[in-house]
Amino acid sequence: MAAAVVGRVVLSSVLVVLFDKIAKPEVVNFFKGKNLDHEELLRRLKTALLAVNPVLNDAEKKQIQDPAAKEWLDDLNDAVYHADDLVDEIETRVRTAAKEDVLDRIELIAKNKGVLEREEGVGKKFSDKIPSTSLLEAWDVVGREQDKAVIVNLLLSDDEIGNKISVIPIVGMSGIGKTTLAQLVYDDDKVNQRFDLKAWVCVSEELDVLKVTKTILEEVTSKTVLEEVTPKTVLKDVKSCSCNSKNLNGIQLDLKERLKGKKFLIVLDDVWNENYDNWEFLKRPFKYGAEGSKIIVTTRSEKYPVLEKIGRDIMKKCGGLPLAAKTLGGLLRSKYDVEEWNSILKSDMWNLSENESKIVPALRLSYQYLPSNLKRCFMYCSIFPKDYQFVKEDLILLWMAENFLLPRKREKRLEEVGDEYFHDLASRSFFQPKGGSRGRSIFVMHDLIHDLAKYVAGEFCFMSEGDDVHEVTKNTRYLSYKQKHPVLKDFEGFSEIKNLRTLLSQNDILSQNKCGVLYLQEHCPIILPKLKYLRVLSLPCGDFETLPNTIGELIHLRYLDLSFSKIKELTESVCDLYNLQTLKLEQCESLNILPSAMPNLINLRHLDIARSGIKELPKGMSELNSLQFLSDFSVGKNKVGARIGELGKLPDLRGELSISNLEYVVNSKDASEARLKDKKYIEDLQLRWGSDTDIDDSECEKDILDQLQPHTCLKILSIEGYRGTTFPGWLGHASYHNMVFLNIDGCKYCCLLPSLGQLPFLKNLKIEGLHGLVIIGHEFYKNDDNSSSTTLFPALEKLSFDDMPVWEEWSSLEGVQGDVFPRLRSLSVTNCPRLTRGLPHHLPALEYLEIDGCPNLVSSLPRSLEIHDLSIKNCESLKLLQHLEQEELPRLIRSLKIEGCYLVESVCEAMAMYNNDFTPCLEELSISSCSSSISFPEGLPDSLKTLEISYCENLEFPQQYYHVSLESLQIIESCNSLATLGIEAFPSLKILIIEGCENLQSVSEGGVTLHVSTILWKASNLIASKGLRSFEWENFSLRTMMNSLLNRWTSRMQGLILLKNCFSNQKIPSG
Repeated sequence: MAAAVVGRVVLSSVLVVLFDKIAKPEVVNFFKGKNLDHEELLRRLKTALLAVNPVLNDAEKKQIQDPAAKEWLDDLNDAVYHADDLVDEIETRVRTAAKEDVLDRIELIAKNKGVLEREEGVGKKFSDKIPSTSLLEAWDVVGREQDKAVIVNLLLSDDEIGNKISVIPIVGMSGIGKTTLAQLVYDDDKVNQRFDLKAWVCVSEELDVLKVTKTILEEVTSKTVLEEVTPKTVLKDVKSCSCNSKNLNGIQLDLKERLKGKKFLIVLDDVWNENYDNWEFLKRPFKYGAEGSKIIVTTRSEKYPVLEKIGRDIMKKCGGLPLAAKTLGGLLRSKYDVEEWNSILKSDMWNLSENESKIVPALRLSYQYLPSNLKRCFMYCSIFPKDYQFVKEDLILLWMAENFLLPRKREKRLEEVGDEYFHDLASRSFFQPKGGSRGRSIFVMHDLIHDLAKYVAGEFCFMSEGDDVHEVTKNTRYLSYKQKHPVLKDFEGFSEIKNLRTLLSQNDILSQNKCGVLYLQEHCPIILPKLKYLRVLSLPCGDFETLPNTIGELIHLRYLDLSFSKIKELTESVCDLYNLQTLKLEQCESLNILPSAMPNLINLRHLDIARSGIKELPKGMSELNSLQFLSDFSVGKNKVGARIGELGKLPDLRGELSISNLEYVVNSKDASEARLKDKKYIEDLQLRWGSDTDIDDSECEKDILDQLQPHTCLKILSIEGYRGTTFPGWLGHASYHNMVFLNIDGCKYCCLLPSLGQLPFLKNLKIEGLHGLVIIGHEFYKNDDNSSSTTLFPALEKLSFDDMPVWEEWSSLEGVQGDVFPRLRSLSVTNCPRLTRGLPHHLPALEYLEIDGCPNLVSSLPRSLEIHDLSIKNCESLKLLQHLEQEELPRLIRSLKIEGCYLVESVCEAMAMYNNDFTPCLEELSISSCSSSISFPEGLPDSLKTLEISYCENLEFPQQYYHVSLESLQIIESCNSLATLGIEAFPSLKILIIEGCENLQSVSEGGVTLHVSTILWKASNLIASKGLRSFEWENFSLRTMMNSLLNRWTSRMQGLILLKNCFSNQKIPSG
């Protein structure tokens, strides 16, 4: 039944691809010179496909409830798949056999491409209509008081549904006064007092997202500049915003910052365009505004009342199922025709019985109205298990390999088409976002949606559970398997799937249990030659060390994943895979080299060798001019292997790129040939020098890095092991307006930091391993050539310094004009043994402060009322008690970690002095490494939930007090005087960890039932447990307790002891 319902639309997209292939000259020319039988075969194939197409147009109506339709459509599907395999094979063999002729033709076309280019402005629409403004002569308007009052009331009230930003539509026919009403509201005094920012934009017929966003930015910029700066700097700051840019990303980032935390009112007047995607892009910066922000939209659309009524009737049929409403809503919001809405409302699918379909009618309808190209992509997802975490970028590569992506415009990349497809499915709630990981977008699929995918896929897609191999049929084209799958041990399971196109691991790439054992070492040579139509082969975590040479015979193969496998050698025959688009070798740690014939893979678009053992790339990588993604580029040594200049011939690289072995770059001329400055699609760049060579010429090193300057669109930059003493001027230049993360690591010869304070959107800055840096001076904040007042490090939220052995001073900010670090939330200074002074005094937004391994630091701590997490370790010279007495530390700290004798003494003294007035919000306290005799004479703070005591042998544990809030207690190699632990004083205790308390002999709980979830015990002298009646323990670990101890302990039990998840080999005695 499933195939009967969806056969036409799925097949029609396949036929589009086939028609395109058959019409290609190389396929037609293949038969020229052949006998008439071959030409007749081609003609018959095309004629048959053309004849089938109109039959499919009404197949759904005629066959929807006819069981016989399934068999007919399945046979047709199977035949079309065979035809596609045949034409794909012909196309591949022709191209590999006649590359020279094809190349000549491509070059000829390229030379004549100029005739296709349009002059700027051709085809643009121009309008004589004067755009509206917010200005109005109010005395000319009569009779609109009631309408105005209604809208003003909406603007001044909170959203009842709880939306952060509300949209208020004003709908009506042309000339009815929508704009006038909006003008009246916009200029109202109460409205002006309510909102921090206002903007008026006349949208008119064409919704140009870039133009509208620019207009909003210009309006709010002029207002915020007038409010926040002096008249002398108004002109400069207005010009410094990105209003004149053509980069939508930069403009939206700027607008986001202007709107952040502000309550705004934006009027979008005279909206005609109903394109949902355009509105999605336009509204992205708005979500950063304050709660209560409003948007007024005036539109002349007269269909909304009718559509609203139909929509409400459709929602009634959804039966109160939110997912059904969301998926149909995603479908309907892209349709504006009343007849289309009515056809959905009156569809016969609402009337199908449960026996005919187990799928919710609304979901089935949502699928039915998908475009044919999206149906194939969605159906393919049925081979993944429920709750699978889809990485959007990886799924698009699979769709691409299966030729599901049909670009409507030739200039669009396949990956862009795939992104559009995914967005369309996600907007219809077929996918649901679940955050991101390592720059990748993670999505999941609702169980009901997954059921729908399996239903419509029929027997062409199969997700094997391990013992269901017998259910695979000859029609199966897409199959996924689990690790340790028996089908991979028993080749007989493949006898029915010789036409397989996808063999894919179900392994979730984000799961913790990544690798099982894949039984392929001895079976690969048998299995692979039989699956000659494979497009996708996924063998991650394999136990094989090499692939058979027959891998090169899989001429249709476009996707090969060997990630996390034990492979040591990639056979040269892999380079015969002419159609290969994706090769994934991530974390193949035993693989040291790629085949020398890699340049033959001219269709390769995605090469991932991250964290593999590959130290050098072969020569000729520049021939892979289809590459869109290259995770790592290792420069060859002494002209052996790839030269860095080969990167210059790969203009379309995007996403992440790591360039290593830069010590082998001889001079700046070679570096310039990489043309990194032209690679505007690279967002994450790592530049790495090896540590096995010493510096020869510092100026030469600087020139090389200067020529490795990336494009200003870069977001993330890491420089590791750089051997120069100073950095080139481009690093830190304000033109890098997209940069949010910068890491400078292991640059051991560097003695001067670059000027980084003018990077407008830098959020995270890590500086590590600068062994030559002695002083951080004013140059760190800005260049000397710019003396104007401005905010420095305006967006920085996290700053860390580590492993700086000769750093002595962080110069005072006195003399630095403008605000510095206004948004810094986290500051970490670790392993800087010579640092004595200079920490910034005023950091108003600081929440987390860590200082560790700075024994000579005597500087005052930064002042901030926002600090709630403080960690100070191994800083013997720091006068913590003095800071407490002078109230330099906020009393709202929630987490305090202290290590070192003097610091621990200071904390104990402060607690004795202030009692609960000392940090009254403290929830977590960790003290360590103090040999002095110390105690908590006034007990622990009432708010404390977690207490960790480590290596404080002479600490007297406070047992005489009742600690109601304490939930976690950890005592390690401490409290030598502690002989009895009465944990009845901790009624809320959930976690108890005791190690090395040699004198602890007994534990009692005073008749109170405790519910401890985790116990870790390492105290060999514990011999008794007084009065234990009822103890519920989970995750119990007895590290040194012997069986005799258990006997003595349990014999004293008066009630019940329940142990869960115990990690000891000891047995609990019976009785």
